[in-house]
Amino acid sequence: MGPLRSVVLAGGGTGGHIYPLLAFADCLRRHDASVRITCLGTPKGLENELIPPQGYDLRLIPAHQLPRSVNMNLVRTPDRMFKAARAAGKVLDEVRADVVVGFGGYVSVPAYLAAWRRELPIVVHEVNVPPGVANRMGMKFTKHVAVGFPHQPAQAESLRDARVVGVPLRRSIAGLNRAAARDAARAHFGLRPDLPTIFVSGGSQGARSINLAVSGAAKELARAGVQVLHAIGARNEPVSVPNDLPVPYVTLPYLSEMELGYAAADLMVCRGGAMTCAEVAAIGLPAVYVPYPHSNQEQKRNALPVVEAGGGLLVDDAELTPAWIEQVVVPLARDPRRLAAMGAAASAYGRRDGDEALLDFVYEAVSR
Repeated sequence: MGPLRSVVLAGGGTGGHIYPLLAFADCLRRHDASVRITCLGTPKGLENELIPPQGYDLRLIPAHQLPRSVNMNLVRTPDRMFKAARAAGKVLDEVRADVVVGFGGYVSVPAYLAAWRRELPIVVHEVNVPPGVANRMGMKFTKHVAVGFPHQPAQAESLRDARVVGVPLRRSIAGLNRAAARDAARAHFGLRPDLPTIFVSGGSQGARSINLAVSGAAKELARAGVQVLHAIGARNEPVSVPNDLPVPYVTLPYLSEMELGYAAADLMVCRGGAMTCAEVAAIGLPAVYVPYPHSNQEQKRNALPVVEAGGGLLVDDAELTPAWIEQVVVPLARDPRRLAAMGAAASAYGRRDGDEALLDFVYEAVSR
């Protein structure tokens, strides 16, 4: 199989779709600087903020949420989808695409439809169980389905024959040496180099329950000599912590360079999003996972295999309280041997080569 000349990547709406797309785009470019990479997105998606600054061509097309029940939106869907697929098809024709690789999000559906009509190879990458609506649609048009985690094929019939490739991770994370970067990362945030450190993040938007539980235990954490780096999230109110704590408790509204937070930490308190689980496991960072409760439990399914492998703890959102932090998290943060064992278990479960494995799979799909 010769080099790919033009690849169209479809994925948008949330960071869980966009970050692996960007990591894979970087992988493509590392292997062949001449390959044409075109990303499809929608006018309102987060992709507008994340993709252009990385230097990739972003083409915007109309895309609409697929209805899950019979209503007026379902009646309008065929016409909307036809227009969106036609717009996607124009992009595919213009860039002379060799393949479409979709990462989910509603923009992926018109891309899959347009590629299918043109008999172009389609590769679907899915990280959740059950698969998202858009990727479930894409799976009707291709047998080339890749997944991020080993548990997925066993838990979803539609993913039974999928190839486990891992999750494409940004090089700044996949190549992170936490031990080597620790002191510089802690200095960057004004943290002490010699204290146990917890990194708290509920994702880009934050998690109010996590914020309240950890900040509510600020005095107990400080009394135990545990410092905190706390990314509150873009849509959350600032947390209230005492000003006279004897050790640092650093709060940030948002952290774009997550690798710095990971490097500074001995332990993380986080949600169970697929990207978070993939990143934290790959770099061997022990974590307390607090899955988002208002969903179909996919975050719990994401985190559970890492926990069962020994790489973290799992706690229900409703059970996460300042008292729980004091009783469970504080002793764990102060136990370097246990943290080291958990980190090794997480690293053994995770993988750092998802981008390369997905590229091999794409070449295989195109060659067929």
